[in-house]
Amino acid sequence: MLMRAPRESGSWSWNLEDVEQPGLEFALMTAARMSTVLEKHALLVPSSLEWAWFQTGRGGLGVHSRLDLVTSPLDDPALPDEVRACRPAGHPQAEIGGILVLGSGTWFDADGERHREYRLVELMVAPDEVDLWGELSVHHDVWGQCDFRGEPQPAIHADNAPRLASALQELDQVLGVAAEPGGPTYYGRAEGHGLGAPDVIDGRGPDLTDAARG
Repeated sequence: MLMRAPRESGSWSWNLEDVEQPGLEFALMTAARMSTVLEKHALLVPSSLEWAWFQTGRGGLGVHSRLDLVTSPLDDPALPDEVRACRPAGHPQAEIGGILVLGSGTWFDADGERHREYRLVELMVAPDEVDLWGELSVHHDVWGQCDFRGEPQPAIHADNAPRLASALQELDQVLGVAAEPGGPTYYGRAEGHGLGAPDVIDGRGPDLTDAARG
């Protein structure tokens, strides 16, 4: 059973303020370039965008929008206007927060069988007018040397982790800046282009299933 943790087991971010121009158009183009790499490695086929609205001086408004990518791919020049058109009518000063690119990816089980999983990886870009960054995060246990129960999973790790590492390395090249690993969480930590090795005692890693969910 594939398990997903409520928090990320690893994340990587790219600070693009010295590489790209900020703003919604460039954020979406950056998301398109990153998604092309992730789709090449069968990690993410974009199907929708989600984001929250905020207002300067007020913070988050508690309003979220979702836009399915049915007719407009991420690199469609018309997409930024479609996103802006989702602005809530009651908040004309609302601004767009981080945009989450959602879709499905492929993972391999211990027998080498392929499976599709929604939100196998999560991609977020920031459309801020003064800053631009991208972040990739993973929440499932297929990327680690042990599953969330602490059981070693050499076959699953060998079929999945190298694909993630290759995608992260290619993203570094495409974006022109090296990824910065995110901070550790209860479920794991990013290390280089993969997840750090767990603390193994008597052949088992830590059991994290008290909070992880299927």
